[in-house]
Amino acid sequence: MPPLDWLRSFEAAARLSNFTAAAAELGLTQAAVSQHIRLLEERLKTRLFKRLARGVALSPEGAAYLPHIQSAFAIIGSSTNELFEPRAVQAVTIRVPISFALLMLVPALPDLAKALPRVRLDLVTIHRPTDYDQPGSALDIRFGNGSFPGREADRLTVERLVPVAAPALAGEDDWTSLPLLLVAGAREMWAEWFTASGRAGHSRRSHRFDSFVAAMEAAKAGAGALLGSRPLIDAALKSNLLVRLSDFELSSPSGHFLTWPSSSRLTGAEQDFRCWLLSRLAGGSG
Repeated sequence: MPPLDWLRSFEAAARLSNFTAAAAELGLTQAAVSQHIRLLEERLKTRLFKRLARGVALSPEGAAYLPHIQSAFAIIGSSTNELFEPRAVQAVTIRVPISFALLMLVPALPDLAKALPRVRLDLVTIHRPTDYDQPGSALDIRFGNGSFPGREADRLTVERLVPVAAPALAGEDDWTSLPLLLVAGAREMWAEWFTASGRAGHSRRSHRFDSFVAAMEAAKAGAGALLGSRPLIDAALKSNLLVRLSDFELSSPSGHFLTWPSSSRLTGAEQDFRCWLLSRLAGGSG
């Protein structure tokens, strides 16, 4: 194999059609480039260039040799970058319900930074189902029973519902007399919980919220009892910001799912994020 310096001089001179320009690009003298080309031609026993009044032109043999040299340099360059150079940061855009974003995903970001240092999340919070219809990312997190037409889905959580309240309200003799905080949509399941638990419900309703995280903040403030969704409330239970009012948990068929269009192929960064999220949250371990 000819020395690499000779081949670099040949590639630059062939691409630029000028020994002087090649020398300037490579940081060599014109004489050095000329010597490299002469030695290479002697080694190959072939003329690679036609010397012209102004510059040079490749001979047929040189023109046939050039793409092979350029391909080899490209392979060396890409392999070096892949193995030894820091890869560029890749953005992953994901649409997420506001409650899941604040209670589950945001607290996990330090772990994500350690596990996937070259992945940067662009979080788009979802407030109503129609927000998913807007053009945007392939990935989103949806709450439901797992049936999302036209989309693949990985289950992230299994919802379990349990009444909770601020510690100051936990000493009530009959907590069912507390105002019941309501959440619009699929989580409005107070009636189902009372029926399944065998406890008598009541009709004393209180404030109504369009997001679970807002209702949860109201519960922390002592506004009433909330039908808490696990694992969303697990951190608040652990820190004693909320306490359980009953040992009975109602298992729900619903939960959070990571979804993407069936017709789409995830990028490498999206696939890495998917694997990380599944390893952290799959099965409702939260």
